[in-house]
Amino acid sequence: MFGRDKLAQIVGEFLGTAVLASAIYSVIGRVSFPLYAGLAAGITAGLMVLIIGKTSGAHINPAVTVGLWTLRKIETVQAIVFVAAQMLGGVMAWRLNEYLTNSTLTSIAGKAFDWRVFIAEAVGTFVFAFGVAAALSHKYEGGVLATAIGGSLLLGTVVASYASNGFLNPAVALGLRSWSWTYALAPFVGSIVGMNLYMLIFAEVPISTKKSTKKR
Repeated sequence: MFGRDKLAQIVGEFLGTAVLASAIYSVIGRVSFPLYAGLAAGITAGLMVLIIGKTSGAHINPAVTVGLWTLRKIETVQAIVFVAAQMLGGVMAWRLNEYLTNSTLTSIAGKAFDWRVFIAEAVGTFVFAFGVAAALSHKYEGGVLATAIGGSLLLGTVVASYASNGFLNPAVALGLRSWSWTYALAPFVGSIVGMNLYMLIFAEVPISTKKSTKKR
């Protein structure tokens, strides 16, 4: 049954992604220094964790949702719905920003597939997703969780900005007219590898598992 809680999750992901894209655009539309865009993204992501984190988890990024899906932290149907809501949030940010600025947003993504950009986006998202996995593994809550996720996004954005626009988010890339196969695929690769690597190597092994391993 489609209840109030599920509706809140979908609307939260939709609005959270739209706000994230708009916040980033408000900075890159004025300055080109990537640190400021990273700060805008990190602060906004942290605030969204505090605002809608208990409702939907505040993924606000298709790459994060898919990464968590590979870890079996979210069901398939829910992941599909979240990704759809996030992409629609990116579209809303695109149209809203065009309306508010009374101008058409021009594409800032290259037309051809670029391996340098792909690797930059993938590595940046890896850093971000690695931090997200660590925060979830340690079961951070509240301000600590918001700081960990926002800080990880800031760091990942700065790393990626060496060779790309550093959005690390297909929905935001769509909303800010940085859409191409490069920007669409790279964040998924970085998120999946980053989250799974952390959980495979760095996440604490449950005590019961440790005991059973010793017995063998």
